[in-house]
Amino acid sequence: MRRTVFNEDHEAFRETIRAFIAAEVVPVYDEWFAAGQAPREFYHKLGELGVFGIEVDEEYGGAGIDSHKYEAVIYEETARAGVSFGGSGVHTLLGLPYIKMLATDEQKKRWLPKFTTGEEMWALAMTEPGTGSDVAGMKTTAKLSEDGTHYVLNGAKTFITGGVHADRVIVCARTSAPREDDRRFGISLFAVDTKSAGYSVGRKLDKLGLKVSDTAELAFVDVKVPVDDLLGEENKGFGYLGTNLASERWGIAFGAYAQAAAAVRFAKSYVQDRTVFGKTVASFQNTKFELAACQAEVDAAQAVADRALEALDAGELTAAEAASAKLFCTEVAHRVIDRCLQLHGGYGFMNEYPIARLYADNRVNRIYGGTSEVMKSIIAKSMGL
Repeated sequence: MRRTVFNEDHEAFRETIRAFIAAEVVPVYDEWFAAGQAPREFYHKLGELGVFGIEVDEEYGGAGIDSHKYEAVIYEETARAGVSFGGSGVHTLLGLPYIKMLATDEQKKRWLPKFTTGEEMWALAMTEPGTGSDVAGMKTTAKLSEDGTHYVLNGAKTFITGGVHADRVIVCARTSAPREDDRRFGISLFAVDTKSAGYSVGRKLDKLGLKVSDTAELAFVDVKVPVDDLLGEENKGFGYLGTNLASERWGIAFGAYAQAAAAVRFAKSYVQDRTVFGKTVASFQNTKFELAACQAEVDAAQAVADRALEALDAGELTAAEAASAKLFCTEVAHRVIDRCLQLHGGYGFMNEYPIARLYADNRVNRIYGGTSEVMKSIIAKSMGL
């Protein structure tokens, strides 16, 4: 299918990323999978490659490119190879937008050079035990000290991707009680140094999929956060979170489409090589029809993902459009990957085959970044329902 979303620069970057994956990731990926995370030093390699600095201004060591298209290439190439870059995706997709949108010049000078090199990895801590998608219901608090020099942070977060390796975490906490007419009021964002006293990483969570992505529980006991590390204005955090959810949901949508495309590629290769009853599996009509149907769904998901990408780069992607893209692409990926696993037969259930890992990794797409049910609510509201 003809695409117009990428140009020659993106394709040159694709070749670089593909070669990097082949040399630095594929040979050791089984070790990462067994360990349950990518090694910390790998993120320094991504920094050296320039992956973290693409959208960072040149004055802080980045390339100054205001586009998510290079991220999109990484989604496609990691899926194509059946690997991931560990928890580093949240560093750029979730961490960077908040820094660019909210950080002062002084904060950017402190944070962005180390962000770009991978010396300082970032994560986002929003979800809490017992609250799930109800962000306004969070219990973590940050109280300003009497002398006004710092906040005292107390509470807990869970499902924090990148939480094990993170050097700085954007923590959402209550600085004021909610108003009777606005329960979203009173949330603030803090860039918390993970070396702070009272900050601790709890369990590294044992997940169904995304085994190479470190996901953790975090706890804060009287953590002192300097007032200079407040991101944006006090009590306005919920609005900031809403602003960046569109880009996060685009990322999940595009990643899901890329996974579906990879699944078709894996299945096609397998059925062409696998022989049963003296014939290749690919020669059976059912196989051809199944893969043809999957390819049609992938084509549609690609068009939706590309359209959302163009809108995001233009600054025009609405909450409803992002929700629609996420809902559609993740549901397509669910159907396609399941059918492609079926074509592998019993081998599709073995983790040594990328389709099995892809099947497990894909499941969370319909949960994180807002569940499919939440996406439907957003879309319905935009329809006036």
